[in-house]
Amino acid sequence: MTKTRLIPVILCGGTGTRLWPLSRASYPKQYWPLSGEGDATLLQQTQQRLQGLDGLESPLLICNEDHRFIVAEQMRQIDVVPSAILLEPMGRNTAPAVTVAALQATACGEDPLLLVLAADHMIRDAAGFRQAVESGRGAAEAGRLVTFGIVPTAPETGYGYIEAAEPFHPGRLADVPIARFVEKPDQATAEQFLATGRFTWNSGMFLFKASAMLAELERLAPDVVSCCRAALEQDSADLDFLRLEREAFARCPNVAIDVAVMEQTALGSVLPLDVGWSDVGSWSALWETGNRDSDGNVLQGRVISQGSRNCYLRSEHRLVVGLGVENLVVVETDDAVLIADRSKAQDIKTVVKQLEADGSPEGKAHRKIYRPWGSYTGVTEGSRWQVKRISVNPGASLSLQMHHHRAEHWIVVKGTAIVELNGQEQLLTENQSTYIPLGCKHRLSNPGKIPVELIEVQSGEYLAEDDIVRFQDRYGRSELILTQP
Repeated sequence: MTKTRLIPVILCGGTGTRLWPLSRASYPKQYWPLSGEGDATLLQQTQQRLQGLDGLESPLLICNEDHRFIVAEQMRQIDVVPSAILLEPMGRNTAPAVTVAALQATACGEDPLLLVLAADHMIRDAAGFRQAVESGRGAAEAGRLVTFGIVPTAPETGYGYIEAAEPFHPGRLADVPIARFVEKPDQATAEQFLATGRFTWNSGMFLFKASAMLAELERLAPDVVSCCRAALEQDSADLDFLRLEREAFARCPNVAIDVAVMEQTALGSVLPLDVGWSDVGSWSALWETGNRDSDGNVLQGRVISQGSRNCYLRSEHRLVVGLGVENLVVVETDDAVLIADRSKAQDIKTVVKQLEADGSPEGKAHRKIYRPWGSYTGVTEGSRWQVKRISVNPGASLSLQMHHHRAEHWIVVKGTAIVELNGQEQLLTENQSTYIPLGCKHRLSNPGKIPVELIEVQSGEYLAEDDIVRFQDRYGRSELILTQP
């Protein structure tokens, strides 16, 4: 008997500020390799651990429109072609995201199972996770709304809890009706929860038939459904993306699917999950789940540790040396270094808020900025000049553009580039350069099979990224979007 189609719905929202300085709004934690096992990012691992499930279809991804090219590129890297990438013009929590996914999945008249997953979770036992999903299929196909509850390993106060209507049977994978959801408890209450054998942590992962969830949304949150339906009906195709209509989606209530449906429905079931799960919510959590050496240290990147114990030491660029330190988190990036006591790692959100309030660029973005054609990195700058390192992917091209206030020099240091200047093309190879005067229409393309890398020297009275007039762009970006070269 053929099983019902199973569509993964991967929610890619969130900024992961508790993992600053690595995770920032421009490039959140779900797009980084954090597990220490290979180069796969959390998003890629979320998709890869599903391989082997019966009836598995291509995923449906929902992300912020600013991250669309990151999502598409990371799926391309693992040879996955999504059924759709839906772009949210702004964050509206998980209820609208789940609603647009269910509406999109049923648009062709079918009624698949939807497996709703967060893109930023870490799961050590992928086979155990797949087994749990298979165990929940029967209840989901029968119309139950199944959520996966994490078997607690400690009386944590940082998670919400789900109480089952009866105790779970150890070693038995079976869903149990939900009695109630409980917000983050205090320590004493969390200890009482664990003693009952009925409580699990709320993971935010779900399995249900699209029609079953839509029916409950229509009954319990009809305003969410009407706004999402309007946003989908007025969506616009943007290359490989579906862009939800901004005004309709903005009217959606900002509400979690737990609050909108799961806390009110009589159809909820919880299935216990004991698979080495972590929501990677802090640097201390990464230390706890990481591969520690004999001194209890987790070491990532160019790190030397001598006499250090129980530390998380991570380098993205420069050498980090830990000598005789204990219980520290040290994270080095291209523009910031975090040094924190492991017990204080959760407090990093207050630092990010301070950076944002001060208008500091380190609060939201790295020096390396990703674009659909590649990336650029700020190297150094002065009052009327700045230097960038630019990398253009094979076959990619910048937009045809001009600047009113700056001139540019391009020096190719790797690969081969085609440069168009006022309609005339020239081929540049390594160690060759060109000058782009103020007001010149120009474009750079990579015709080769390796990335083109170049150094760009800008000079002029105004060097901000909004000094761009765009004439043509293969990525569908409007000339009105002046912050994306």
